[in-house]
Amino acid sequence: MIKLLSMILMCLCLSVPVYSDDGNAILKKVDRNLNPDSFEMYRKLINIEPDGSKKEFIMFTVKKGRDQVASVFLSPASEKGRATLRLGENMWLYIPNVGKPIRITSLQSVTGGIFNNADIMRLDYSLIPNKIECFASSGMLIKTLYFKRVQDFGGGIVRPAVIETDSPLHKGYRSIMIFAKMKKKELPDEVFTLNFLSKVESLR
Repeated sequence: MIKLLSMILMCLCLSVPVYSDDGNAILKKVDRNLNPDSFEMYRKLINIEPDGSKKEFIMFTVKKGRDQVASVFLSPASEKGRATLRLGENMWLYIPNVGKPIRITSLQSVTGGIFNNADIMRLDYSLIPNKIECFASSGMLIKTLYFKRVQDFGGGIVRPAVIETDSPLHKGYRSIMIFAKMKKKELPDEVFTLNFLSKVESLR
């Protein structure tokens, strides 16, 4: 399992111009289309090692507002039923038969790849960036995220369907996140609680 260094990340969006107040209002409207207030979707996460071997994960995810995200692993069998919850900057992992959810940090990775928990549980990327470079506070490049295949998912949702990442700290390793079946869905606040983590899959 790749262990990402515990460093403070500073993500910089490249080639994003500065807008006036009127421009910012327009951007907020665009951002609402990219990320409707309440929706569901499926994601495939693929970790690729230098020898070409792959490990794949499929997740069902629901999101409400800017900082409430719950996901459940559907495959592989070894991960099925595991669920994650993000409330603002707080994150938890639920493992069936283990007991109560455990706190996890943004720099850990529940899938063991270059995508850390913050990447996996953050879906509110403003506009449609081509690339985001993540640096440590020292200025060292930690990883780069590439946004590809802008797709119309219907219902006014237009956003990248693929995010790829690599890291100079882990040469030869790559991780890919593929988005599918994204659609608006009304979700009660109860869904985004620790008590509901074991039941996220029932929303499918």
